Amino acid sequence: MKQDIYQKVTDKIIADLEQGQLTWLKPWSAGNMEGRIMKPLRHNGMPYSGINVLMLWGAAVEGGHLSPFWMTFKQAKELGAHVKKGERGNQVVYANTLTKLDEKDDGSEEERKIPYLKQYTVFNVEQIEGLPEHYYAKPEPIIDPAQRIEHADAFFTSTGADIRHGGNSAHYSGGSDHVQMPVFESFRSPEAYYATLAHELTHWTKHKSRLDREFGRKVWGDEGYAKEELVAELGAAFLCADLSLTPEPGTDHAAYIQSWLKVLKDDKRTIFAAAAHAQRAADYLHGLQPLIEVEPQQAGAAA
Repeated sequence: MKQDIYQKVTDKIIADLEQGQLTWLKPWSAGNMEGRIMKPLRHNGMPYSGINVLMLWGAAVEGGHLSPFWMTFKQAKELGAHVKKGERGNQVVYANTLTKLDEKDDGSEEERKIPYLKQYTVFNVEQIEGLPEHYYAKPEPIIDPAQRIEHADAFFTSTGADIRHGGNSAHYSGGSDHVQMPVFESFRSPEAYYATLAHELTHWTKHKSRLDREFGRKVWGDEGYAKEELVAELGAAFLCADLSLTPEPGTDHAAYIQSWLKVLKDDKRTIFAAAAHAQRAADYLHGLQPLIEVEPQQAGAAA
């Protein structure tokens, strides 16, 4: 029975948590499909640094860009290329200092350095047409797109959720009410993709028009945030069990939950409350599936 599976999943996670520290790893390769995080690169291959790294990582997620290369309108033009019509650039900053000579009271001069920031706009190469071919080189996928699992795709499609692919982050955006996922080919296994999608779809159920699950969250990392992450991870484990994707949660589920249990002072009762919310979320998603028509029993057949 489904309830027995849920209890087994919950018990397995608690047993894993009691074994000590675990390190959570993303089940996908961050953006470039090469198993490592890559810094954004200038047109000449030099990496950006400091705040520009964070700004362009965020822009890549928002725009769904996988390429690490960015360049200005002028740099693209110098390479014989042009920015696609309607594309919007992203801001980066250049920090430097000006040297000014100040005259002192005794008539001598003293150098004074004045820091300044210059802002300029760059575009990802995926927003640009006509660049040399090496800018568009696609890394080898980790898994073959043909490995998609038909019944799992059908289940998640039937929810009607707005699921978008691209970038190097998996998250649910409450403002736009959409789920953002890295591309399927960037995951280390088909099961890892569907487990991550199940996690984000569980978050999707918290919207006020659905299960209206809030936990009083105010800021990232607070107790309400931690409780919601517990619900999402358990929901993912439950859905994977329901869809026969994994018979029990892997260490990713247990490790992520363990990290949030530290925030909650390892109160094990919390995981049982979260499991109840996760079951409601899983049931909600099951309730969005099309009804299967059952053939009427033939006359005279045993009931």
